Amino acid sequence: MLSTFECKHFTTCPFAGVLQVSGMRVYTSGDVEAVNGTDVRLKCTFDSSNKSLSSIAVSECNHPLIQPKEEVIFHYQQKPYPPLDGIFKKRISWAGDIMGSDASIILREVKFIYNGTYTCQVTNPPDVHGPVGEIRLRVVKTGEHERFD
Repeated sequence: MLSTFECKHFTTCPFAGVLQVSGMRVYTSGDVEAVNGTDVRLKCTFDSSNKSLSSIAVSECNHPLIQPKEEVIFHYQQKPYPPLDGIFKKRISWAGDIMGSDASIILREVKFIYNGTYTCQVTNPPDVHGPVGEIRLRVVKTGEHERFD
């Protein structure tokens, strides 16, 4: 059985950038704007003090503005695990490369209900208490900055 991380235990950062705990650094794309119906990459990269990448686990969680919390594990024991149900079923895919220190994902054909905060946590023992990267996604009507409120 695949174990999961609880999103409620994550701490969030008030800014995008670099966070450091126990030799782990996580970098995110911060604020991201995407046009309704398009694909968007949510970039999350990392540096770990442990150079062996065979035991990395990546947890990506969505904290939506209007839907209940949805939790998704994307990479565990060298294998990606896309969601099998929920609003992201067949709409989200692993876009990272663990060997390249990339834990990014792609949201396909984004919808307004995808608005919200996405967190990315990477653990690589002994870096098990690593930081959480935060990406705030805003889905807009057009590329001309007409926002959906």
